[in-house]
Amino acid sequence: MNKLRTLIVDDEPAAIEGLRLRLQGFADIEVVAEAGSVAAALTLVAQHQPELIFLDIEMPGETGFDLIRQLQPELCPAIVFVTAFHQHAVQAFEVRALDYLLKPVKLERLADAIARVRARAGTASKAQLLDAVTQIAAGPAATATAGDTAETETRYCIERQKLVIQDGRSPIQLISYQDILWIDAAGDYMCVHTQNETHVMRTRLKNLINERLPDLFVRIHKSTVVNLTYIEQLQPLGNSEYKAVLANGKVLKVSRTFARGLKQRLLP
Repeated sequence: MNKLRTLIVDDEPAAIEGLRLRLQGFADIEVVAEAGSVAAALTLVAQHQPELIFLDIEMPGETGFDLIRQLQPELCPAIVFVTAFHQHAVQAFEVRALDYLLKPVKLERLADAIARVRARAGTASKAQLLDAVTQIAAGPAATATAGDTAETETRYCIERQKLVIQDGRSPIQLISYQDILWIDAAGDYMCVHTQNETHVMRTRLKNLINERLPDLFVRIHKSTVVNLTYIEQLQPLGNSEYKAVLANGKVLKVSRTFARGLKQRLLP
């Protein structure tokens, strides 16, 4: 059985050590790295491409949910949340069949979570993860019953210089296209990434493209478009695929389907 390359993300060193020691008892788990923050985790994800992440939610600064928002959908590993969150958050995980562990982590419960990851032979999609995150952010009423799929409508419009987003809860967001590094889509959700924030909205990428994003954006994967002005390097991966390295260090995969078009835009 192949070992699952595993990353532990938690801001408490004692929690990382405790989980690492427990994982040593599982022959099919290989802990390849540990991170104490979302920024460090993103770097390690690019370096090690883990298949499984044990992810703390409540961390100073950026939370575990912020990490999920910044993962490229096609490279999203299996996620097991490690949390002391209140009940409505746990229920959101259960309704969507997402794996979670309550702190302090019990060995028997850890074994069950690893077995479920193995049984699925894959991961929950980024769309599923974002769905849970959105419902948790909406508060207990949104997860009151197991069948509840309450949604908040997102309205947006493409102006000449700005993307305007209104989700019904937050203030209207006006985001300059020059400030957007990349956009990725996961099901009915779209993550708009700037240097300092990630805005989540409900729509599909094809809708945004059909409504004419500015020409400075180019598609690099079926679910990802990137702002050309932020690409600093294009590194070959083999099989006609590439890694696009952005000015902030973010690494995005470029599929061979879109690699030729990207190179033509970069080297006209």
